Amino acid sequence: MAGSHPFFNLSDFTQPSPPSTPPNLPSHQRCRPSDATKGLLVALLGGGLPAGFVGLFSRMAYQASHLPSLELLICRCLFHLPIALLLKLRGDPLLGPPDVRGRACLHALLNVFSIGCAYTAVQMVPAANAATVRKGSSTVCSALLALCLESQGLSGYDWCGLLGSTLGLIIIVGSGLGTLQEGTTGLYTALGYVLAFLGGLALSLGLLVYRSLDFPSCLPTVAFLFGLVGLLGSVPSLFVLQTPVLPSDPLSWSCVGAVVVLALVSFACVSYAVTKTHPALVCAVLHSEVVVALMLQYYVLRETVAPSDIMGAGVVLGSIAIITARNLSCEREGKVEE
Repeated sequence: MAGSHPFFNLSDFTQPSPPSTPPNLPSHQRCRPSDATKGLLVALLGGGLPAGFVGLFSRMAYQASHLPSLELLICRCLFHLPIALLLKLRGDPLLGPPDVRGRACLHALLNVFSIGCAYTAVQMVPAANAATVRKGSSTVCSALLALCLESQGLSGYDWCGLLGSTLGLIIIVGSGLGTLQEGTTGLYTALGYVLAFLGGLALSLGLLVYRSLDFPSCLPTVAFLFGLVGLLGSVPSLFVLQTPVLPSDPLSWSCVGAVVVLALVSFACVSYAVTKTHPALVCAVLHSEVVVALMLQYYVLRETVAPSDIMGAGVVLGSIAIITARNLSCEREGKVEE
């Protein structure tokens, strides 16, 4: 299609969804998923579900060896650096083309800040609550940005799904916010929620910046920059703000390995999905991470799950179903190109 780009196509967000293909089409006009459908499915299966396990393994690594959040971020950044070999083999500049290099570095900085806040918040509050606040703030901020960008409008069904999903997150985290203790413990917990909120805000801004990048090696470039910027920022901060710990037990190393692999998969899938459909819808579908984190919190960490958590998770799942069903569409194969 003329003017299309494998990583960025603004017309996908401004054109209405194509009609469903009748069942009696010839074989050369079979139905294939539209870009919006592919983006939402990739965000759900490759972004939200693996990310739900990241909080679990981060918490387990902290409980096993008190691994600092910045040290966990350093391990993840190191896992991104070998992507430089792929860029070298393709003959692409490591930092991206000069005209978009600043925005690519800004995207990496926002993602590093978001992940650092998320890992720290998980150590202060329950994993599901931290994920809830982070995803909720990212969705709300992305939706507010949608109001400012006329070319990225949302339908009534999309807004209904976004509001319902946000309501589900409020139900989940509302009971925890109402029982904050006074004194140092309460202040420590409140700080965890603030960091989770800031992490979601940085995530929504990072997705917006990524959508503005338009060059062939966009995804591997921003993945490498995430590792580079993360190391430059987290290594000095680790020795100033936290105490480095060298894990000695296999459980801690296994948890660290699981975190870096799952986080890289989620990073790539979310980056792909946000180029196919609206960032607010991607963030709303990523709320599946909260449901997964709640299940793991109850069955693996043996932490209490309140009835409000179950009710909120049900609302979130229903909202995800509304958004996904509304944007499920297909395109005919074998169209005549104009």
